[in-house]
Amino acid sequence: MSIRETAGLGGERRRFVVITAALAALNGLLFGFDTGVISGALLYIGETFPALEESAFLEGLVVSGALVGAAVGAAIGGRLADRIGRRRLILLAACIFFIGSLGMATARSVEWLIAARVFNGIAIGFASIVGPLYISEISPPDIRGSLVTFNQLAITSGILVSYLVNYALAGQGAWRLMLGAGMVPATVLLVGMYFMPESPRWLVEQEREEEARSTLERIRSEVSVDEEIAEMRRMAEVEEAELGDLLQPWIRPALIVGIGLAAAQQVTGINTVIYYAPTILESTGFGSVASILATVGVGVINVVMTVVAILLLDRVGRRPLLLGGMAGMFVMLVVLGGAFYLPGLGGVLGYVATGSLMLYVAFFAIGLGPVFWLLIAEIYPLNVRGTAMGVATVVNWLANLAVAQLFPQLFDLIGPAFTFWLFALLTAASFAFSHYFVPETNGRSLEEIEADLRDTAIGGEELSMAERAEEGD
Repeated sequence: MSIRETAGLGGERRRFVVITAALAALNGLLFGFDTGVISGALLYIGETFPALEESAFLEGLVVSGALVGAAVGAAIGGRLADRIGRRRLILLAACIFFIGSLGMATARSVEWLIAARVFNGIAIGFASIVGPLYISEISPPDIRGSLVTFNQLAITSGILVSYLVNYALAGQGAWRLMLGAGMVPATVLLVGMYFMPESPRWLVEQEREEEARSTLERIRSEVSVDEEIAEMRRMAEVEEAELGDLLQPWIRPALIVGIGLAAAQQVTGINTVIYYAPTILESTGFGSVASILATVGVGVINVVMTVVAILLLDRVGRRPLLLGGMAGMFVMLVVLGGAFYLPGLGGVLGYVATGSLMLYVAFFAIGLGPVFWLLIAEIYPLNVRGTAMGVATVVNWLANLAVAQLFPQLFDLIGPAFTFWLFALLTAASFAFSHYFVPETNGRSLEEIEADLRDTAIGGEELSMAERAEEGD
């Protein structure tokens, strides 16, 4: 449902909700900015710290340091949001991101830079959990889907902004300004969220119902606040769950799907493109500035196709976009690897690589990118949804960490062609996993989704075949 369809809300209330959601979505912008800005900075950091040019391992640590922090932040972010509140955690994340960005910009050694990256990553981990959570809880039910997609759009927009910053600041020593620029969105998020309300749902859980009622009266229209508060209280009781609950046999299939998609989103290589796109393109013969400019094009494609995905998800369905996107990613990775395998193409190599990267990102942006985050919010039973999403998010960050750390070494060890062909092979495996185990959730009830997961769970298909064989006998 589009924002225009929210006539049920008063104009002032509608604007307040949209502004609040947009400010909270800056969590996603921080996420995307940090993801993309390191790609341009890597081209120049080696001029200050020559050790990075001599060690692929150290280069990987500079990139993956933020991912170590993000995994930690994601692991503790959910419980911290429950303890101190959604709004306070957003403010804390903004402060950490500001300090981390300042630390990176003033780094005096590689160790200092890596430590600042880890510290910055903690804020990213917090943001990846609390941003969508806060938006979903502050939004009216009839426009919740539209507003939650602000976060995914903000992630891709943050990546694009970081590429534009990289291009604008390209030059010797510019990496400090690139990394320090993260202080700007962190400040906007900090100041903006200071004036925003706390999640009414969290307030109800803390037995602060008068404050929750006051917040609801600002963002709701033609609705019984008492009834909504009573529903929040009931839902809070339903959603209490422990980590061990995820291992129950009837939940395990959904857990497998969530973890599988979390890993697939990373092992198919997307963040090697986001982190290392200028480095990849520079290796094809492009200059540093030209490589960064080409990467801006990649960022534009990422944003545009994310908007396309948002428009199609509820019309086409999740599975067609997921499977079609991965099929396109596979083809582009094969082409990209082939471009490096045929260096005799000369200057054409850079253009083939750039085109392949753009189309690869386009297919990711309409499929695996948004569909993963949407599905993990849909496939889990209500009483374990928060816990299960936390597990999937941590797996996603850990897989991101592993790929980011290994990519430079693979690039040096087996060469770019075989590295991208390896990602193509992993994409094919991810396609097979999704084809056999990921259900279509569009327009389906929770009970139907759970039934489908049981049918397609590991061993479930074999059981169905055995039952059919028995019936045939």
